[in-house]
Amino acid sequence: MPVLDVFLYALITALATGLGALPFLFVREMPERLLGLGNAVAAGLMLAASFRLVTEGLTYNAPRLVIGVLIGLVLIVVAQRWLSSYEHLNVGQLEGAGALKALLIVGVMTIHSFAEGVGVGVSFGDSLNFGLFVTIAISVHNIPEGLAISLILIPQGVTVWRAAFWSVVSSLPQPLVAVPAFLFVATFEPFLPVGLGLAAGAMIWMATAELLPDALENAPKEQIATTLTVAVAFMVALQAWLR
Repeated sequence: MPVLDVFLYALITALATGLGALPFLFVREMPERLLGLGNAVAAGLMLAASFRLVTEGLTYNAPRLVIGVLIGLVLIVVAQRWLSSYEHLNVGQLEGAGALKALLIVGVMTIHSFAEGVGVGVSFGDSLNFGLFVTIAISVHNIPEGLAISLILIPQGVTVWRAAFWSVVSSLPQPLVAVPAFLFVATFEPFLPVGLGLAAGAMIWMATAELLPDALENAPKEQIATTLTVAVAFMVALQAWLR
């Protein structure tokens, strides 16, 4: 299969992430309670995505998966402490805690995209049909991930189009990594469970340490728990349907 085709298919998965921001074209302002529920939705989507990564990693190699989860935990904690040491952190129009959260969410989803890029490349190394299936599955799966990013960025003043842009940026590792993974399947495949675990560990930490505490500040805990559970159920159902 031509390498350019693998790159273009993987690029489609990255562009699909930007679609998650489009619902915000119809939502101008978000009250505090809806902001809290939005954080709960983002946390639920990230937790469900991490479940999928762990499940997929177990099919390859459980010890490497666990190592990856621990590496992801260490990396996100170190990154959070390093970034929070800057008292006047600025990212575009965002400052302070808002800028920190924006960097963390985009960073975590970017780490996640490396693992998915390897998955796309390895799947095309298996067969064209399997590669197309994985491409479609990841593309559909990436839309709610773009929504999770937008739920964090847009309420802090980021425009819809910028949120869509950063969502796509977070998924750009997919086409960049898919090509070498396709060309060197035997080399990349042993590292896939580590990458899946690393992304899962970072996402679990982000959901529980950043998103849920913020959600509980703006909405009742019963509503947060219900919203998070529904978001997890939706993502799990989507993943089951794609299989």
